[in-house]
This record gives sequence, C-alpha cells and structure tokens, in this order.
Amino acid sequence: MGRKVLLITTDQQRHDALGCTGGKVARTPAIDRLAADGLNYRQARNQNTVCMPARATILTGQYIRSHGVTSNGIPLPQDAPNLAAYLRQHGYRTALLGKAHFEPASHTDYFENWAASRGETGPHRGFDRMELCGHTGRPGRSLTHYPRWLRDNYPGEVEGFHEYTAAGGPSGRGGGDSLAPQVWHNPIPRGHYHTDWTAERTIAFLDSLDAGADWFVWMSFPDPHHPWDPPQSELKRVDWRDLALPAGYPGSSERTAEILRGKPRHWLEWYEGRGQFNFEVPPHFVPAQLTPDQIREVNAMVHVENELIDEAVDRVVRHIEALGWGADTDVFYTTDHGEFQGDFGMLFKGPYHVDALMRLPFIWRPAPSAAITPAEIHAPVGHVDLAPTICALAGLAVPDWMQGAPLPTREEAAAGHERTITEWQDGFAGKDIVMRTLYRGGHICTVYEKTNYYDSDDVGELYDLSEDPQQWRNLWHDAARQSLKSDLIADLYDNLPPGRAEPLEKVAQV
Repeated sequence: MGRKVLLITTDQQRHDALGCTGGKVARTPAIDRLAADGLNYRQARNQNTVCMPARATILTGQYIRSHGVTSNGIPLPQDAPNLAAYLRQHGYRTALLGKAHFEPASHTDYFENWAASRGETGPHRGFDRMELCGHTGRPGRSLTHYPRWLRDNYPGEVEGFHEYTAAGGPSGRGGGDSLAPQVWHNPIPRGHYHTDWTAERTIAFLDSLDAGADWFVWMSFPDPHHPWDPPQSELKRVDWRDLALPAGYPGSSERTAEILRGKPRHWLEWYEGRGQFNFEVPPHFVPAQLTPDQIREVNAMVHVENELIDEAVDRVVRHIEALGWGADTDVFYTTDHGEFQGDFGMLFKGPYHVDALMRLPFIWRPAPSAAITPAEIHAPVGHVDLAPTICALAGLAVPDWMQGAPLPTREEAAAGHERTITEWQDGFAGKDIVMRTLYRGGHICTVYEKTNYYDSDDVGELYDLSEDPQQWRNLWHDAARQSLKSDLIADLYDNLPPGRAEPLEKVAQV
C-alpha cells in the first residue's frame, strides 16, 4: 500500500483568506491544522490569474505558453499529457469531484457540459470518475452534475441562486443588504449547497475504493468565486457591518485614481468604467461606483464561504482517517487565483499582476508516515510544481514534459525555487494585453509586450514588497531602480519556458 493524494482546490480565494495565512475573520481550524502539521508555502504564486489556464497548469505541470491554455475559453487538448492520466497508468484510482473547468463552461460540445445529461461520469482526462459542478444550482447552457442533482431532487431550491451570467453593479442584479454586485441571499438549506455536495461526492468515491487502493482525488470547490450567494442560514457567522475595510482599499475614489495613474493605463480605464479588458467581470460593473458597504458585504459573504469550505475539508479528512488511510495520505490545498475584494477599490480579477490575484494559499500536509518536519517555507513556488511533487511522492519518475520541480520540504533545500513566472495573454473587444511577470527576492516585475493596445516597449510595473506590500507605488520609471529592473527583466526572459509552435483556438469566452 503506497501514498494516497487528496488535492483540494478552491476558486478565486485570496492568499490571506485563512487563519494560517494571516486571515483575521474566517475561522478555518481544519485547514490551519493541515498547515501546522505540514508545509505552509508563504510565497506561492500562480502562472495565470484566471481559471482555465491556472487549472491546466495544475493538471499538466506546464506553463501556460507550453500547454497552450493561455486564456479562458481555450480547451486543454484531449491528448495533452497530464498528472491524472500518468498516475492512472501506474495503478492509481483517480477522481475529480467539483469544479473542473478544463473545457469552456459556455460551450456545450465538451464532456464537462454534457456528461451529466447523458448520465456519464467518465473516465475522462485520466480521471476514472468526474462529478462536476460550477458556481450555481441553476441550469444554464450547460447542466453539470450538481444542478441536475438539485433540479431532480429539490427543484424548488434552484431559483434561490444568483444567476451567474447576470451583470452585477448598478445596472445588473445586485443584492444582499447593500445591493452589492453578484451578492444574493440564497434560501437553500446548508446541506444542499454545492460546497457540501462536493464533499459528499468525494466521500462517496473514497467509500467505493478497495482498502489497499492507491488513489489521487481532486476535490475542487467552486467557492469563494462569485456570485456570492451562500446559504442564507449561514450569514449570521459574519456581520458585514462589523468588518473593517481591507488594508488594500485606498480610502476614496480620488485616492484610488491617484494610485492607478501610476500604473499602466488599463488599470484606471477599467476602474472608471472607460474600458473592459477581460470577459471575466460583469459587463456593466464600474469599480469606482462601489461603496464601502458593498465591499464589506462582499467580504462577509466570502468569509462565510471560506468557513463552509473549511468545515467540508474537515469532514473529508476525518473520513479518510476513519477509513484507515490517514497515515499514508498527502493533502494539498490551494486555489487557482485570487480576488481583489476591495484592494484598489476593485472586485473580481483580470490582467492585473498584483498579489491580490497572483499570490496563493499553498499547503502540503505530507503523509504522517513520511515523517517530514512541519515548516513555514518562503521560497517561491507555484502551481507548476504540484504535479512533479505528486509524482515524486508516489515513487514515480517526474516525466520530462512537466516543467516544475518538486516542492522543497526545508527552506535550506529550496534550490531551483528562486522565482515564479506569471503570464497574461488575452484580448477583449479588440484590446490585446500580453504581460510577463517575475517574482524574485521580494520584487514583482511585469513587462508589457507590444500589442495593438500597448504600443510602447517601455510599459511595465515594478514593486518592492518590503517597502510597499500593497503595490501602490510603481517603480518602473524610478531612476534608482533601473539596474534592478534590467536584472529582473533579464532573469524573466532567461527563464521563460518554450511556447507552442501554433496557438490553440479560443472557442468560447469562458
């Protein structure tokens, strides 16, 4: 009997969401316990700041320029080598329960969107079983397993969800007490919400396995991604009226605009509603119109959802222990990307390479039988390192198509983990943006490559996190930092992995 692997991911969760990563509001004792008993990587960053590219990197162990999913709406090729398929070839039982999003959610030609309607659960992409959900219980263009289950068993509860595709903000469906965008009071009973459903389906799969099986299970929660509509019965956990505004909130629209004028121009254009630069935000949302109370209410909803996730994690981990697998199970916990949640007076995500969106909660609780000493590790690591780590702990050779490196288990053994690279390569409404970002040694350096929108060779962002943790002061043109900037840019391009000879086709928006 070998090592078993539980990979837990959330969607759009900030790096400071948990008690073990500096959070002060949401109570997350189960995940905090995993961190205390394992390895807490405090300088983890993703390789892209939206869902599909980030998830493709987790599955393949490749950078976005290599696997080709450079934006949402580009399906990962069916024949792409991936971790689940590799483990399955070596005798592992594999499953993904919850949100997948390797295929466009708005395109019905793909397995993720038709499997439930045909009564299928796989195998697919190397997973023996997939039972899928998204961010709503409402049926839409696609009907994954969760909304079908809800419709078939509790049809009166379907309409309680916010409609995910509705525009937020003043001209869309705002809700809650403050009419905040994408906030809604959902009357669904706690036990029927998709967080608990995802945990239940994970437990059911584990119960189907033989006692001696080796397994890789990816439990993928759709929360705390918008729309923010957790069960109304749980809102008493956090009263939004009691919350302070986040440290990254500048305090006024005037102060925010002053900060954003120091950044590349799409920041301020989006904030003021003069331009939209990615599909993943409600089309009529204008960040400058957000009120402080709306930011507080959004954050309260997120804290509630994070607590529900923690309780679901606790149930599954305890169930693994009850099945007798606790000593041999490695547990990983992370998210795909972050969320502004009021930083810079904004919500959601997009082509903005700051830590609100790039930095991740990133935890590995090694199997207790491995006898790895718990530690907090500050070496830069990323999604690209997850697949090689899982291969190594399973006793398998790390295949040469994986581009990351196994995670360090001690700070002093972090050779090969000096930097992370995050990229954005997408366009919206004829405005293309290409960004390449390096994190190294407490600095974030982003190069904007020439496109039809940015037509200069000298556009970028540079932040010193030791002096400016909120990334409010762009040092790109600071005379005293030009040598540092040149060094970071050279390091970025020296370490960019090879890209594909031909780009993949974008077949949908998300």
